[in-house]
Amino acid sequence: MSFDSDLLAPLDLAFWNIESPEHPMHLAALGIFETGSPAAARHAADLLAARAAGVPGLRMRIRDSWQPSAFGGAVREAVPDFEPLDHVRLHAPAADFHAVAGAIMQRPLERDRPLWEAHVVPGAEGTSFAVLFKFHHALADGLRALTLAAAVLDPMDLPAPRPRPEEPARGLLPDVRKLPGHVRGTFRDLGRALDIGACVARATWDVRSCAALVSEPTGTRRVTGVAVELDEIHTIRKSVGGTVNDVLIAVVAGALRRWLDERGDSSDGVSPRALIPVSRRRPRTAHPQGNRLSGYLMRLPVDDPDPLARLAAVRTAMDRNKDAGPHRGAGAVALLADHVPALGHRLGMPVVGRAARLLFDILVTSVPLPGLGMKLGGCPLTEVYPLAPLARGQALAVAVSTFRGRVHYGLVADAEAVPDLDVLAGALTAEVAHLTAACAS
Repeated sequence: MSFDSDLLAPLDLAFWNIESPEHPMHLAALGIFETGSPAAARHAADLLAARAAGVPGLRMRIRDSWQPSAFGGAVREAVPDFEPLDHVRLHAPAADFHAVAGAIMQRPLERDRPLWEAHVVPGAEGTSFAVLFKFHHALADGLRALTLAAAVLDPMDLPAPRPRPEEPARGLLPDVRKLPGHVRGTFRDLGRALDIGACVARATWDVRSCAALVSEPTGTRRVTGVAVELDEIHTIRKSVGGTVNDVLIAVVAGALRRWLDERGDSSDGVSPRALIPVSRRRPRTAHPQGNRLSGYLMRLPVDDPDPLARLAAVRTAMDRNKDAGPHRGAGAVALLADHVPALGHRLGMPVVGRAARLLFDILVTSVPLPGLGMKLGGCPLTEVYPLAPLARGQALAVAVSTFRGRVHYGLVADAEAVPDLDVLAGALTAEVAHLTAACAS
């Protein structure tokens, strides 16, 4: 593989440079497996280590580069002496998988090694075990991380991805016949970047952040999760229209209102800005390492006391975002990474990381999962809680996945700023029930 093909893409480079010890840039998933054997967890750890050795994407580390062609950038390279046992860890039995996950999530990945870990935690009761997969965001986005994790689970018969068409070799000079198109594309991209930048600036005007969602960096993490029945979400969607994702976001808005009221914080006038990441990958299309993300920015109607009105407001905001498309608006700020030189990422991203709270207050992201059953060592996977990175200055991030008839919300919070994360998890369940009742009345 050539040097150029190993260069980190601009968005990957942004994630690499935005990281700090208090705000590690890894995403994760906590999977819970059923078992009838107390020895299953140890067997699972052995399987993960053995299979990881044969997955090329898990051998990759990132190295800073000062080569003229990538000055200030970074390259992705395979580690010749890769040892999977260094990345798979078996923990002591635990009664609360989420509590263990919180302690693991606050520890950054070692930046001079392949950027992933798998932590196997036996259940105290002996009938289940959990696996927490961690991947650095510079190595993978949610879909890529899913592909890497699936590669070390038991084999499944999945459709083969469509290969990407190979790009023709480029000479030293561009084809003059294509110059007009290149020029038009350059001006189009420049105009798009200016438009996004203007939207980002407007998004920071008249900002009233919710104090409960703001946190000084402590480096601590708390994790919890809750599962709700997908049939209930479909019942709500069929009653009022919109999409499943609209309902899932409205549930977050309602849960935040309940949570604020429970802790004694006023929800009056509170409409936090939510960043909703949007994948730009094509389904079933093979793609090498690299993030393919844009996003939508919207205000969550936390201050509205009517659950159906909250859902209608979310639906309207999401329809407006979709009409504009993932390449426009403040939520598409990730696309600006393509217009920043490598050295600019190195020098500017730490500053950008500290300014994340100026753009959005909370991350609400969705990670699609295959509907097929997955197993490890013959043990079926029954629950999957996606876990998102926590931006600097923010107290909470929400990730959601649908798996085998249930919706799994994964919550990551600053442990000191949000000691009552379990209350928010309970509020998610209560809000689904409240919406269902409102639709039925």
